Amino acid sequence: MTVVTAAEPDAAPDLRATGERIEVLLEAASTGGRVARERAEELVRLVVDLYGAGLERLLEIAHDAGRLDDVLLDRLAADDLVASLLTVHGLHPHSVETRVAQALDSVRPYLGSHGGDVEFLGLTDAGAVRLRMLGSCDGCASSSVTLTLAVETAIQAAAPEVTGIDVEAAPSAGATSSVIPVSALRSRLETARDAGDGGWSVVEGLGALAAGQVAAYSVAGLPVVAVRIGSELYAYRDHCPGCGASLADGAVERRLGGGVGDAVLRCRGCRAHFDVRRAGRGLDGTEQHLEPLPLLVSDGVASVAVPGTVGA
Repeated sequence: MTVVTAAEPDAAPDLRATGERIEVLLEAASTGGRVARERAEELVRLVVDLYGAGLERLLEIAHDAGRLDDVLLDRLAADDLVASLLTVHGLHPHSVETRVAQALDSVRPYLGSHGGDVEFLGLTDAGAVRLRMLGSCDGCASSSVTLTLAVETAIQAAAPEVTGIDVEAAPSAGATSSVIPVSALRSRLETARDAGDGGWSVVEGLGALAAGQVAAYSVAGLPVVAVRIGSELYAYRDHCPGCGASLADGAVERRLGGGVGDAVLRCRGCRAHFDVRRAGRGLDGTEQHLEPLPLLVSDGVASVAVPGTVGA
């Protein structure tokens, strides 16, 4: 196994890890009784409301000064940390529909390489995203994996407030739509893994990767490269589509002009860049992209699913 460490510049708080820590502290406060728990929750609520009001006031001041133009709004929306905070307080400059559409555009090259596509049909009254899978993605036995790897990840990152994904059958299929809660998508993968279906393999050491690390593994005979960005792990087939080289000695960088956590994996061979968080799509003006693989972590142990037939 080859491991290359790359420090993440200007590290920012991991929002998911921070949220989990807050929950742990609230649970700890509950050991002091119901009153202690209620006071702790009130404290968190007041702090969140205070910062939300401050963010809103900042935007109002910028607007009154004539500085809140499209260029500034786009820069705010492009920064992961700022955009997340704005989303929490209902201040994101782009609508949910716009963010979902942009997220789907980011994964279309990956779906297209497998002869598929996705159509965004809008939002339900309950806040679920309505999609229609097209081409080879429609009715494919591995469509739930495709959704989890590409579509669900992209939508959750861009619009965490959505309540689920409503997948409708293509008109020719004649089937009814089905609502798939976001949490259920991952549950299906976990069930398949626990049942020994889908080629799941435990990968020793993968779950212990540190933030910014790149590591190469052999999983059921398939070369796999894994990357940790913040608290999230990502697995791809270890093959650069640009030069065919291994990505094991690649470098994790921040995209030029991108926000903190906007992670890019650079191939040292041909210097091609791939968006780690967005299904490995290429960032050099081409449609080249990495091939993502299903990855689940339970109690620190990581499992990866590889295709039944490994191509050359």
